[in-house]
Amino acid sequence: EDGTWRTSVFSTTIGEYFVDIAFRAAAAADPDVGLAANDYNLDYGGAKVTAYVDLVNRLKARGVKITQVGSQAHLIVGSVPSYSTLVTGFQSLVATGVDVAITELDIRMTLPVTDALLAQQKKDYNTVIRACMAVSRCIGMTIWAYSDYYSWIPSVFSGQGAALPWDEQLKPKPAFYGIVDGLNGITD
Repeated sequence: EDGTWRTSVFSTTIGEYFVDIAFRAAAAADPDVGLAANDYNLDYGGAKVTAYVDLVNRLKARGVKITQVGSQAHLIVGSVPSYSTLVTGFQSLVATGVDVAITELDIRMTLPVTDALLAQQKKDYNTVIRACMAVSRCIGMTIWAYSDYYSWIPSVFSGQGAALPWDEQLKPKPAFYGIVDGLNGITD
């Protein structure tokens, strides 16, 4: 994505100020709550991350509370951004004074599952986890469900799936061990 707003009734009618309205209302309802903007395709750096950095800075300049940016991280085996790209993007967001989090991590593959794809998926999960761990204000990592049995991927991306750390029989896949290694600072 190029960092421009997606068309919606909100952005078309009132521009980016719909974010101000929503965040101000949430902050008024609970002044102690953390407020996050959460979006996809923030993992690859480039124009979209730059647009988010600019948005956070504009929100803060207008006195709007924002405490976090979440990266949904719906990724593809073998096409995951490099460790350095991920770290640089997260650091760019953190430099605005917000925390970052990986909020919906899954790494899908084209089916059928092969040993080679599982090995690459393990490396890819490891890369993402290590990148978050390397950024002091990357405050959390959440996967989108835990088992391929419950995954949303096959219903949205035809011919793709096996995106999660546990298989359909709830057995850990190599990706699970890539996550564990990443949490322990081990590169797979």
